[in-house]
Amino acid sequence: MKIHRDWATPLTIGSFTLLAVTGVLMFFHLDSGLNKLAHEWLSWVFVVGVVLHVIVNLPAFKRHFTLSRGRWIMGLSLLVLGLSFLPLRPSGGKPPFAVSVQALARAPLPLLAQVGGISTDEVRLRLQHAGISSHADTDTVAGLTGPDLGAQARALSKVLKTPGSPGPNP
Repeated sequence: MKIHRDWATPLTIGSFTLLAVTGVLMFFHLDSGLNKLAHEWLSWVFVVGVVLHVIVNLPAFKRHFTLSRGRWIMGLSLLVLGLSFLPLRPSGGKPPFAVSVQALARAPLPLLAQVGGISTDEVRLRLQHAGISSHADTDTVAGLTGPDLGAQARALSKVLKTPGSPGPNP
């Protein structure tokens, strides 16, 4: 099968447009619906489009490696890519919300109920719907879910969810 510019270039342009628009929306926290999912998964279409576009335009692509400006731009891009892997927080640092989640997760169920404006029985029922069994008022979400911050946050979101709110994304 011969690769043609007639479809490799439009595939690259179309997928770039999708990624650019969804990326800008996500940056400004204006994404909705399937924007994030489309951005993450359809980026593979962009990768395929770029590879096909490079294959079709190989002589021009190779020329950029011989030009000083092209090498500088690509080198700078690789440097930024490498820097993007550096942690923003000190090693072992926790995200800013971790302290709040862990404090709520260590609270006994009656106190958690008070925070949520619901009864302790409702807290226990919501935990049960989330697949977590509780038998004593001294139980805590941290004690029931273990040390995993993500598990604690998911359980707390089920407990503290207000009626009619959609809750967290799965």
